[in-house]
Amino acid sequence: MPYANGPVHIGHLAGCYLPADIYVRYLRSKGEEVLFICGSDEHGVPITIKAKKEGITPQQVVDKYHKLMGDAFHDFGVSFDIYSRTSSKVHQETASGFFKTLYDKKVFTEEVTEQYFDEKAKQFLADRYIIGTCPKCGNENAYGDQCEKCGSTLSPTELINPRSTLSGEKPVLKKTRNWFLPLDKMQAGIENYIELHKDWKTNVYGQCKSWLNQGLQPRAMTRDLDWGVKVPVEGAEGKVLYVWFDAPIGYISATKELFESLELESLKFKSLEFSNTKGAKNWELYWKDKETRLVHFIGKDNIVFHCIIFPAMLMAHGDYILPDNVPANEFLNLEGAKISTSRNWAVWLHEYLIDFRDKQDVLRYTLCANAPETKDNDFTWKDFQAKNNNELVAILGNFVNRTLVLTDKYYAGVVPAADQLKEQDILLLKEIAKYPEKIGNSLDQFRFREALAELMNLARLGNKYLADNEPWKIAETDAARVRTILNIALQISANLAVLMEPFLPFSAKKLSGMMNLEKFHWQDARHTDLVAAGHQIGKVSLLYDKIEDEAIIAQVKKLEDAKKMNEAENVKGAEPQKPDITFDEFSKMDIRIGTILEAERVPKTDKLLKLKIDTGVDQRTVVSGIAGYYSPEKIIGQQVSILINLAPRKIKGIESQGMILMAENLNGELCFAAPARLVENGSKVS
Repeated sequence: MPYANGPVHIGHLAGCYLPADIYVRYLRSKGEEVLFICGSDEHGVPITIKAKKEGITPQQVVDKYHKLMGDAFHDFGVSFDIYSRTSSKVHQETASGFFKTLYDKKVFTEEVTEQYFDEKAKQFLADRYIIGTCPKCGNENAYGDQCEKCGSTLSPTELINPRSTLSGEKPVLKKTRNWFLPLDKMQAGIENYIELHKDWKTNVYGQCKSWLNQGLQPRAMTRDLDWGVKVPVEGAEGKVLYVWFDAPIGYISATKELFESLELESLKFKSLEFSNTKGAKNWELYWKDKETRLVHFIGKDNIVFHCIIFPAMLMAHGDYILPDNVPANEFLNLEGAKISTSRNWAVWLHEYLIDFRDKQDVLRYTLCANAPETKDNDFTWKDFQAKNNNELVAILGNFVNRTLVLTDKYYAGVVPAADQLKEQDILLLKEIAKYPEKIGNSLDQFRFREALAELMNLARLGNKYLADNEPWKIAETDAARVRTILNIALQISANLAVLMEPFLPFSAKKLSGMMNLEKFHWQDARHTDLVAAGHQIGKVSLLYDKIEDEAIIAQVKKLEDAKKMNEAENVKGAEPQKPDITFDEFSKMDIRIGTILEAERVPKTDKLLKLKIDTGVDQRTVVSGIAGYYSPEKIIGQQVSILINLAPRKIKGIESQGMILMAENLNGELCFAAPARLVENGSKVS
């Protein structure tokens, strides 16, 4: 469920929503009973941060982006049976009831812990409301849960010099009570569950094993916030459910809402009609029947929540089925760089349709062909153009257009009867009949790129058949042969219309319309007589048209302009001035010039160096996150500025006794803040 704090971009679509839609459309075509459930995740800190930034309420934020996201999914053919939201009454009641069940079963542990509190703003601070210096790489703007520069997972108390994003003040630790899910006590059950799913994608199974090998820890399921689902127990005033407890329950509540919102004797979903379903209890068939298969499509950053935390919640509750598969994708980059919403380095779906009207399938095709299934992958505008011009236009579109145009030219659009078949025709028809199983096998194993490639192979087969037989050359000398050739080509076109629907639904609808096809199901494409002799095809038009260089140049320029704007903002100084301090506060810092005597990498880390520094006062050990910029052997003898009266702290088991002062350029690269000429060790910086 996407966070309702911004629009949808191509990374979102490629990561989970497009593969999910392809899979669901395939299942529907096979006649499976399937529900496609999603909705906006409308709680959590990103929502409140967005609200404060825009000067509006959290509800106004989620209302705005829920509609924007829902419209974008609809416009790109993502065929949800319901697109719900976690601010709905049904969800509030469902999530609250789920928590209360676990509470009554005494699943939770109640713990009093110290958390950061902003005395000026008078509220406890969620992890993302705290920033400070990362203890591992020195980034001064690390969040309380993660450093986005080095990727380390953090806790707020690990940050050096933490400060509140609400007031800029230094927060204080204050005791608060919360309810924890004891994952440590549940580890054995979760391990057994994961071991039953060794067939999951390697990136998913591997990440789960990594978490389990580290040992699961209790995780708080409540937060001290005022936006979210209220904790339904006494003594929990001012607390809401943790967003990752609340959000996955949204899948359940959306299913309930779907059934409750329809008052008919029968419910019509995208593919099937279920009779005799009046009454809300029928949602339980999907969540509590052991014959039901639950599949989560997600991005890799959400693996732990869908494979460990949500299953642990479901196990603890006891009434629900567990996820059968979680085919998570990796990330999609854009023009060689990580997609960044804050830097506007993204292709937004709602903007794409302004520039490429009626070309939803071109983007769907490109994203599926480049799907980041096993590793991060890259989207480029030149590749997008090439996929359209060299594949959709030149292969799929070319075959369909030649077939229909020739049928219209020779037979006024009436399907000709096939006369005597040659051996090559018989072999071709047998080959065509294999494609539903070929493509289906790949989809069953969540190999969408492979499945799409097989679809295009069927179009290539058709192109080769026309090129080898050249009906336009023998139209006047062998009319019977031409009738056979075009009949077979039309059968291939009809099969393509059926098999392309999960991937390219808009194109499939257009092709079906041109051929006046009735509704076929997946298994029908095994047959090679989908269009009968005498059937009248409709008006013929191009399935795809070329994308010219000018359109691509404009998109690349848009990204370049965004990059220049970000660089300009950096030059002007995006970092705001920190709050004023007094001279007495500054004078407490003892900064000296020292010389690096020894340097070595800290084992099992990519960022850290262990340094021995002569400070003039003593020789001491400092752990510094500069390994990405300096090799140990090249900095021996380097003079540095070092804060020597910083309280020691252990980093990776090594006691670090100070902090090296570094300068960071606009590219995020670190360099030493050192004197312009050699000075004595111990010289004070003031």
